[in-house]
Amino acid sequence: MRRNSWSGFGVIVYVMMSFCEGRVDLPPNVTVPAVFAFGDSIVDQGMNNHMATLVKCNFPPYGRDLNNAVPTGRFSNGKTPPDFIASELGVKELIPAYLDPNLKPQDLPTGVSFASGGCGFDPQTAQIVSAIPLSDQLNHFKEYIGKLKAAVGEEKAKFILANSLYLVVAGSDDLANTYFTIGIRRRQYDVNSYTDLMVSSASNFIQELYKLGARRIAVFGPPPIGCLPAQRTLAGGIRGCVPRKKIRLPKRFKRKLSPHSLPRQAPQSKIVYVNIYDPLLDLIQHPQTTGFEVSDKGCWDRKHRVVILCNKLSRTCSDDSKYVFWDSYHPTERAYRVLVDLILHKYINALE
Repeated sequence: MRRNSWSGFGVIVYVMMSFCEGRVDLPPNVTVPAVFAFGDSIVDQGMNNHMATLVKCNFPPYGRDLNNAVPTGRFSNGKTPPDFIASELGVKELIPAYLDPNLKPQDLPTGVSFASGGCGFDPQTAQIVSAIPLSDQLNHFKEYIGKLKAAVGEEKAKFILANSLYLVVAGSDDLANTYFTIGIRRRQYDVNSYTDLMVSSASNFIQELYKLGARRIAVFGPPPIGCLPAQRTLAGGIRGCVPRKKIRLPKRFKRKLSPHSLPRQAPQSKIVYVNIYDPLLDLIQHPQTTGFEVSDKGCWDRKHRVVILCNKLSRTCSDDSKYVFWDSYHPTERAYRVLVDLILHKYINALE
């Protein structure tokens, strides 16, 4: 796998990947020294292990297919998107959490995750479950920059920050929990004004990342939350997707969180919106096309379906490769692999 340093040009998820016969090749002369992740549980690599939060997964059956079946704090049975993307870019196999007590100085130059399960663009979302809000994730990043400069020097640190890939994945918990399930924000905002709040917060966060040296930023849109197993269960165990607002709200946020809504005054940068809504919806509605069999519930025991996350008593399916979802909210390792490949395959033609 070649690395890349495409001067001043952008998000590697889009910018430098071609998909051919199940592997990703990078254009010549491109260097991606590190991968960083911010946001929620989709890219939380274990930050919540070290927090007094309600959202944890540092126990079995999580992580049963990774790291000798020792749970790492990833909300899946194995690898998650930061791991797959870093591996395809030739950076390293696993992206660690910044607060991992086993993190070594030599791990810093290749990237870490600051993400916290339960976080959202809406600051109140993280407060509800005592997750790490985006503002504190930025503070951790500032602390990281100081450590990086001490480890590799000012000039090399500047190069790493400018040429690395930054993944920003948030919004699902805002929509699914803060607005709908808990409903706190529905007393203050209608659908239109709440999505405006989210987009404004996302834009401000990207601007702050840019000020700290980020130049290649992939902002992931929301999933089809009305089709997630958790939402189906909360709606009474319906087989289809939850109708009306739970479908329309993510679509509205998706339309607003477009390249036109993201910061424009960012010279020598590439800030790209990644549409995950449609690929995941297709995977849910047509699982057989990619070899899955079950997409309306998670791999773990049906008795616990009313719970969004697995618990220590959960019994899991015998073959999670047949399932799109691991628990009621998060995809399996194989589903993540398929989604990452679909994203890379879809966008390369627009960047050639």
